[in-house]
Amino acid sequence: MGEERHVRLFRNGRNQAVRIPVEFELPGDEAVMRKEGDRLIIEPAKKQDLVEWLKTIEPWDEEFPDVDEGLLPAEDVEL
Repeated sequence: MGEERHVRLFRNGRNQAVRIPVEFELPGDEAVMRKEGDRLIIEPAKKQDLVEWLKTIEPWDEEFPDVDEGLLPAEDVEL
């Protein structure tokens, strides 16, 4: 187990809060919190950009539909 430090809990309105000491600061401005038994786990929220997300999806094996099928040629469309 890593470093540990005792901290005080306090109330912020109706919420219980804890001040995170500087040596435990998380990057960014969002975190994910979950409870496992008696443990409360706080981790930095991983923001995924489009490229990262695309790397995680399965390849698309199906043919894309012909979206122009059944439409008039562009030169025949009246504006």
